[in-house]
Amino acid sequence: MKLDPETIDISIQELKVLVDGACHQTLNGDAHRKLRGAVETLGEMARLLADKDATLRQLRRMLLKPATTEKTREVLERAGVKPEPGDSATPKKKRKGHGRNPARAFQGAEKVKVAHPMLKPGDKCPECEKGKVYRLKEPAVLVGQAPVQAAVYELERLRCNLCQEVYEAPPPASMGADKRDETAASMVALLKYGSGVPFYRLQGLQANLGIPLPRSTQWDLVAKAAKPLVPVYEELIRQAAQGEVLYNDDTAVSILALQRETVAERTGVFTTGIVAVAEGRRMALFFSGDKHAGENLADVLKRRAADLPPPIQMCDALSRNAPKLAPAIEPLMGNCLAHLRRNFVEVAPNFTPECRYVLETLGAVYGNDDTAREQAMTPDERLKYHQAGSGPLMEQLRQWGASQLDEHKVEPNSGLGKAIRYLLNHWAKLTLFLRQPGAPLDSNVVERALKKAF
Repeated sequence: MKLDPETIDISIQELKVLVDGACHQTLNGDAHRKLRGAVETLGEMARLLADKDATLRQLRRMLLKPATTEKTREVLERAGVKPEPGDSATPKKKRKGHGRNPARAFQGAEKVKVAHPMLKPGDKCPECEKGKVYRLKEPAVLVGQAPVQAAVYELERLRCNLCQEVYEAPPPASMGADKRDETAASMVALLKYGSGVPFYRLQGLQANLGIPLPRSTQWDLVAKAAKPLVPVYEELIRQAAQGEVLYNDDTAVSILALQRETVAERTGVFTTGIVAVAEGRRMALFFSGDKHAGENLADVLKRRAADLPPPIQMCDALSRNAPKLAPAIEPLMGNCLAHLRRNFVEVAPNFTPECRYVLETLGAVYGNDDTAREQAMTPDERLKYHQAGSGPLMEQLRQWGASQLDEHKVEPNSGLGKAIRYLLNHWAKLTLFLRQPGAPLDSNVVERALKKAF
């Protein structure tokens, strides 16, 4: 049986980072998979271009593959299964709030009143020439503004026709000594690290709007603005260490300026993301260097108050995410259900019935969590709700997985077999939410945070 090739979503920018990083560090498994996929795609393109019988449609299909998602409905449709009406995989209704924002939503915008150039209230109507125009209560509204604005001050200069002395008007006091004020640095930093807009993309946007802002200038602005904020950053680390739940993960990066000082034999450079939840507030921390996520989390937890109970840690099952700490402060480890689910998503085209059962079971568990959130349940109420509704579902899933292997219904080394073994081997950590109040289901929050760091 011929298997469909894997679809890998990767941008040109990310591919450039992988290629540059290959000169300075060993590629991890995910980076190697993406780079190899790109090379194989180029080889297939070359074959099609050399083939006289190849059609343009084949080449377009290869280059313009539709974006894939991991929603159960989409996964099953790609596997050739159409969900029936009323099925748990059928699309949900959109929540309210999906639509255009009215003008009143722009509370932080400067309002500029523009009078009509030819008419004023009481004038005769130009169309019918009988009635009189009057001012409407609601004006027409146009909203437009570059992320980083600029003002060009043209200072008047006067010259003496006799001595040729030049007199230049002084700049406005509001202009300040610097060419760019603090708001420019704040806007760039918020777009980059708060909204995940890369420097190169903002550079293009600003150029299109006629206000150039090169990437190097953006970095200089952010680096300069960051220095006075170091005490704030240290305080954020201290507060994050007191959190009730901490999510952590890392990803390989290519930062040539970083020195590998911690472990001599380690060749990689990583950016670790840690999201801490403390008293209902989320704080995101990022650390770049040769340390793994578990080592950076251990450094943060060393600042934790001694009288606090151990926090909950949520991450995927990689060993490098686990901090090495004394048992008294070692966190309660939970593993990510989304990572478990992804294992079955990847093999769904080849094991559709089995994977459908797993995906729909996990979908019901996530549905219970959505209900708990919508009803604003306390951690203890949420725990009891999951124990009653999700506990039996997860136990059925465990028994199903064990029977698949024990009764030799699946090859242990197949894709499905490996996904089931992952489920059974990490069972206790995957089901922490059934025993510990406040334990989350997955680490998606730190996955999203890491995307903003690049």
